[in-house]
Amino acid sequence: MKTFSVAALIHATPEKIWALLTDAGAYPGWNPAVTKVEGKIALGETIMVHVKVNPGRAFPAKVTEFQPGSAMTWSGGMPLGFFKGVRTFRLTPKGSGTVEFAMKEEFSGLLSPLIERSIPDLQPSFEEFAAGLKKRAEAE
Repeated sequence: MKTFSVAALIHATPEKIWALLTDAGAYPGWNPAVTKVEGKIALGETIMVHVKVNPGRAFPAKVTEFQPGSAMTWSGGMPLGFFKGVRTFRLTPKGSGTVEFAMKEEFSGLLSPLIERSIPDLQPSFEEFAAGLKKRAEAE
């Protein structure tokens, strides 16, 4: 199972960070890894994520968990669970106006060993995501 993860301490409220994470249209303004996010980021909705590491291709993801201010999960993949990608976002208050942001993506499924070979190293994109979120949340 291939996994990518990142964490960052952000000096902002969970509400401010959550507002950034759920504003699909604003992603390209703070996230250098994303060129566009289409759709509404809300429970049960499907969004289309366009990323720089794979230009010309959009990745559909369904919002399968949505706990305002604390947790969100995006899931995508192939039918019948042959291949699945699950990205989780967690916000954990740490006191003194600091929140730990954690993001993780896990790939699984019967075809995962074959498909994972074609997945580029997403770690730099994850680090850019966290750094961009931190910078924007702390600037506002």
